[in-house]
Amino acid sequence: MTSPSLLYSAAQVRALDAYAIAHGTDGYTLMRRAAEAALRALRSRWPTAMRIGIVTGGGNNGGDGYVLARFAQAAGLEVAVSAVVPPESLRGDAARAAEDFRSSGGRIQAFEPAGLNAVDVVVDALLGTGLQQAVGAAMAQAIDAINACERPLFALDLPSGLNADSGEVMGTAIRAACTISFVGLKTGLFLKQGPEHVGRLLFDDLEISPPVEDARFRPLLQRLGEAEIARALPRRARESNKGDFGRVLIVGGGPGMPGAVRLAGESCLRAGAGLVTVATARENLGAIVAGRPELIVHAIEAPGSLEPLLAAATVVAAGPGFGQSPWAESMFELIYACGKPLVLDADALNLLARSGRAAPRGSVLTPHPGEAGRLLGTSATDVQADRMAALRGLQGRHPGAVIVLKGAGTLIGLDGQIPGICERGNPALAAPGMGDVLTGLVAGILGQYGDPWQAACAGVMAHALTGDELARDRHRGILALELTEALGHWVGR
Repeated sequence: MTSPSLLYSAAQVRALDAYAIAHGTDGYTLMRRAAEAALRALRSRWPTAMRIGIVTGGGNNGGDGYVLARFAQAAGLEVAVSAVVPPESLRGDAARAAEDFRSSGGRIQAFEPAGLNAVDVVVDALLGTGLQQAVGAAMAQAIDAINACERPLFALDLPSGLNADSGEVMGTAIRAACTISFVGLKTGLFLKQGPEHVGRLLFDDLEISPPVEDARFRPLLQRLGEAEIARALPRRARESNKGDFGRVLIVGGGPGMPGAVRLAGESCLRAGAGLVTVATARENLGAIVAGRPELIVHAIEAPGSLEPLLAAATVVAAGPGFGQSPWAESMFELIYACGKPLVLDADALNLLARSGRAAPRGSVLTPHPGEAGRLLGTSATDVQADRMAALRGLQGRHPGAVIVLKGAGTLIGLDGQIPGICERGNPALAAPGMGDVLTGLVAGILGQYGDPWQAACAGVMAHALTGDELARDRHRGILALELTEALGHWVGR
């Protein structure tokens, strides 16, 4: 069976479909399975809905709609089918589905927006996974009318108008309350505008099992979950002491910038690191110690003062509040060459980009889109236009390093790993200092158990889940320090 945690391209899903057909499952059987799964989901999601409107297009997505209409009608529901694409133009299994619906007593009418007001739920069976250009005028008008009908919308396979690979809206797209996807989950359901249009996501693999030995079916992404935290942070032995859980050095906080490095240090402690030392400009000492006395804080004015701290550390994080002054440049050169696992963020990434060098293998880089653009020699706009391509580009320039491309749908990549995507998190986390919290969190997990990939995945998930917990009663105004203080619910178990 296809796992609901693995994501594929539209071409891969079509190949899976073809593979199943070539191995004895005909296409109409798959269409019936899709309709059966959709009917179960529809009745579970809207148990009191008795009048179902199904708007059909061409191709197999329309065919799924016609089979669903036949099954729903047989189940005692009142079904109204509206065709945007005339059923006479259908071919293959879709034509058979439309004819079978008619033969069972069903009626197919040309699409009229006014008819949407007479149903309880509207089913989107307009467009499938092959959309590569803006939807045509007639289809766009139908999509806009469906979106405006003030009825819950249920999309089959993916919301019509959404690019199945990129998540881009191709002119206009259905905004579904619920989507049921078939065979394999498509990357576009999770990227760019995809999550805004999918609503609640359900999945049915239609009893198709991809051959694991076939490289064509290697997933493009894997969805991260709470288990990432448990894998990275196992329960501690009773006889543990702080010396067992790493010595993390955080270097940052140039003159007048104590806040960022203090946030990173505190989140590192909250993650459970054994000892956390902050190396910063002298004028920042009082503010950091007064706010969090558990941190060991050293004033660093010359590179020589940093060397013994680097020697004692098991993990080094650099960047929060760093700046790009000569002081920061001299510190960065020592950090780069120290031979310890590194977590690089903020201006440490900007200095790395300026140097033109690859990060040391085993490092974790946590760029936001602007920093990613500088590392790639492009712009934040270019990064956001194709985040998957940006992730691959960063991996190519920094082989052996874990890349955490931050943003809505944070992506995590490492050579030899299926890249991860974090679906959790919310817009309230778009606030100052949140990246600094993540830096310390990843460094603290890495310091305890030494696996950069697991530390990055667990840190991203704990950060996002904590943010979601805080956002239950508000959509803005969450402070980075609040997030730091609440981390224990996820990393302290």
